[in-house]
Amino acid sequence: GDVAGAALDARLRDLRRHLLAEAGDVDIAVQRESLSRRAKRLVVMDMDSTLIQLEVIDELARRHGVGAEVAAITERAMQGELDFEASLRARVGLLAGLEVRHLDEVAASLPLTDGAETLVRVLSRLSYRTAVISGGFQFAAVALKQRLGLDYAYANTLERAGGRLTGRVLEPIVTPQRKADLLDMIAQGERCDLDQTIAIGDGANDLAMLQRAGLGIAFHAKPKLTAAADTAISHGSLARVLYLLGLRARDVAELLRLG
Repeated sequence: GDVAGAALDARLRDLRRHLLAEAGDVDIAVQRESLSRRAKRLVVMDMDSTLIQLEVIDELARRHGVGAEVAAITERAMQGELDFEASLRARVGLLAGLEVRHLDEVAASLPLTDGAETLVRVLSRLSYRTAVISGGFQFAAVALKQRLGLDYAYANTLERAGGRLTGRVLEPIVTPQRKADLLDMIAQGERCDLDQTIAIGDGANDLAMLQRAGLGIAFHAKPKLTAAADTAISHGSLARVLYLLGLRARDVAELLRLG
């Protein structure tokens, strides 16, 4: 029953932590073997430092000459030391006056995380639905959706006026709780059980989303998230997610060849 299942999951988490402590730079994933392992149908990913190799707000701040101030707030928020919504408003406030053209330039040159294209291509070949759900910004999320062929993109919208940012974020803000709720919403729309969903993220603001998903994966994550997630990828590329679905290297190569 549910109690026995929860106890088993707790033992698996303890086993993974023990193996990780012994394994050095090797990733260990311990999962219950079940039909749902290969029946996952929806993969949702965080954007900044997960799907791409930077924090978009830090790049905008650098262009506006407020890089150090914003980076300090970003780091404290990702470590879970600051309330996400308050820190987001504070950081965006520092961007007031930035010309909108900078957003287009940043969106056109987002550095993908190693393995991101492979992951999405293979998931697409396997008929998975894919989404980016980010506490970052919609202009970048939409650019990634178009570039990678994702099915959904949800993030925060920066208010603009007269070709510049106003320093405000439009409601509703994508808080950690809303990230989890958006996962729910997409799954319902796709008629997909939460057991059939995977969420991938790196920061404290991804915790609720990872816990809501059938499988929560901490990717090159902060210690707080790595400890709480179902499993973690701390070495190698984003394509390693495919091995957690039960695929082998030759399966991936064949699917890429067909694609």
